[in-house]
Amino acid sequence: MNVYITAGTLDFLQKIENKYPNERMLAMLNENGAILLHETNGQTVFNEPRRYEVLESYGDLNKEGFVVMNNISVTDEGRPLFEHQFKQLTGNVVTAQGLTALRLLRPISSNPYIIMTVWEDKALYQKWQGSNSTFDALKADFNGQQKIFTSSPYINKYTIAGNS
Repeated sequence: MNVYITAGTLDFLQKIENKYPNERMLAMLNENGAILLHETNGQTVFNEPRRYEVLESYGDLNKEGFVVMNNISVTDEGRPLFEHQFKQLTGNVVTAQGLTALRLLRPISSNPYIIMTVWEDKALYQKWQGSNSTFDALKADFNGQQKIFTSSPYINKYTIAGNS
C-alpha cells in the first residue's frame, strides 16, 4: 500500500477527489493551505506527488475528522531502528479514545517519515496529547544511541474537508 500527497487549492483538490470516486482520497485543510492524500495499491492519479510506503496501518480513512502529521527526518542508517521502535509503540496509540486511523509512512524518494493519526475531532486529540507520552517514549528510546534524526521533527494539523 502506498500514500501519495499533493498540494493545491481546496477547490482544485476536491475536483480531483470527486473525479475519482472509487479511489481512497482525503482532502485536508489548515491555515497554510490544502493537501490531498491518495491511498492506493495501484498508481496515483497525481502528476508530482510526495510518495510514501505504508509500513503500519490501523483503521479506515474516513471523510471526517482531525489529522495530525508528525514529520520526522531520519538518517538512512537510522531507518531500521526507527521503524522497529515505532512498531513496538503502535499498540499504545491505537487504543486511544477518538483515534480512527493511523499510518506510518516511509518516504520513497525523500524525507521525512510521517506518523499520521486521524481523530474524531480536535478535542479528543488534545485530550490524548495531554495525557499520553507515547512519542516521548519513542524519543527516549533513541537517547544515547547513534544520531538517527537529521533535523527537529515538526507537526502539521489538518481538518478533513469532506466531500462537497
